[in-house]
Amino acid sequence: MSLLRKVATLSLASTALLTGVFGSAALAGKSDNTIRFAYDQAPESVDPYFNNVRIGVIIGQHVWDTLVYRDPNTNEYKGQLATAWRQIDDRTLEFDLRQGVKFHNGEEFDADDVVYTMNFISKPENKVVTQANVSWVEKAEKLDKYKVRITTKQPFPAAIEYLSGPVVIHPNEYYEKVGPKGQNDKPVGSGPYKVTNYVPGKSITLEKNPDYFKDSPKPQPKIAKIDIRFIPDRQTQMAEAISGGVDFIMHVPKDQAEQLEAVPTLQVVSGETMRIVFMQMNTLENTPAPALRDERVRKAIIHAIDRESMVKSIVGAGSRVLNTICFPSQFGCTDEGATKYAYDPAKSKELLKEAGFANGLELDIVAYRERNQTEALIGYLQAVGIKTNLRFLQYAAMRESIAAGKANLTHQTWGSFSVNDTSAATSNYFGFRSEDITRDPQVRDLLTKGDTSIDPEVRKASYREALKIIADKAYAVPLYSLPVYYVATSDLTFKAYPDEMPRFWEMSWK
Repeated sequence: MSLLRKVATLSLASTALLTGVFGSAALAGKSDNTIRFAYDQAPESVDPYFNNVRIGVIIGQHVWDTLVYRDPNTNEYKGQLATAWRQIDDRTLEFDLRQGVKFHNGEEFDADDVVYTMNFISKPENKVVTQANVSWVEKAEKLDKYKVRITTKQPFPAAIEYLSGPVVIHPNEYYEKVGPKGQNDKPVGSGPYKVTNYVPGKSITLEKNPDYFKDSPKPQPKIAKIDIRFIPDRQTQMAEAISGGVDFIMHVPKDQAEQLEAVPTLQVVSGETMRIVFMQMNTLENTPAPALRDERVRKAIIHAIDRESMVKSIVGAGSRVLNTICFPSQFGCTDEGATKYAYDPAKSKELLKEAGFANGLELDIVAYRERNQTEALIGYLQAVGIKTNLRFLQYAAMRESIAAGKANLTHQTWGSFSVNDTSAATSNYFGFRSEDITRDPQVRDLLTKGDTSIDPEVRKASYREALKIIADKAYAVPLYSLPVYYVATSDLTFKAYPDEMPRFWEMSWK
């Protein structure tokens, strides 16, 4: 029996004892106004443009600011580094910038920072990791010290949404001098927290920015310090939470979260997020798994998986089964007209037999998180005769394997950088970008039309048709939305949001 199970069982038998043993430890964070946060992965880079692991996104939103802020409660766009903006024509936006903002190194914020950042990220040779976040930018121009113009390569109706999320603003003088490597080594932003210590792969410390501008839609932080440790092992995280060594953890598996509810010094909060879970299937001409080019095999894989049961027994509250590769709240996301595949192992075996695999077949599956879910998928596939060999990797290594065309099946999750638009989801995997291992030209063209049309109805129709083709041809296995279970000390007040962003700037002690 693991430490977690032992302590959870003990708590059921003696709540009073647990309170006595762990009560003083749980007050540690409150006593020095520090949240100790453990996460299971380290960011590839702290510079938000060279990372796409969730912890990097979280750090990015605390250390840097964006031109626009989307209120997570109302979805209303509010000025952050910009105070106002105007759509001049189909491809042109103008922004009035906030005055009196300073970066953590004392550098003054003005139009030069916006222009330098936007022009840097727009150049493919600078190799921003998630090109979908920046490839729409053609150029930025300075109109005066506090006014800029941004031109898109083609009409891009989701521009404000991206400018409220993954597109942060760097200090131009510092960034031009040190570049992405220096920004990773010694990060400098303008956000509510500043980085005061960083040990790559091990920990990062954020401290309240005492000079954070008062008119920001992000409130002035009440928590003085966030100590983040990268702890890959889940059981170690659990033990630390129970003993009071950490105050906050997230992405806790359902069964472990339910056990931790018995610990009186902890609270468990869950809710659906915008993160979708799916399986990619490599259908390229040079795929290492030629069987996946057969539509019958792909459909057999989908029919083999009992998604409803996985949601109920493994994934947990807040999750829902998906039929297309996008999150339902995203603009343009729909499963209207798309083929829906029921759990039907008999049908799965029949399709495999028709495809010439009556005796089964063997495939590799690559995954990087939610291992218990991957193992459940493997079990369902095994039951219909598909043996799968698991390659469990860090996210960067998995992404490289996919981009190189070496992956067979992938157990993927994608949070769209919390961008509430289908262009941030489906287009990333089916728009001929690096991780597209299907490359259907018709799907690509429909997605491009949806991504660039200024007519909302044209966008919706284009996405609907693209999503229908992906489903009808079984190019991927849509699974479910992923809820997040947060476990925190009972003394901490916080709210779970669908964008999977713990907002430490909002948190406080009870």
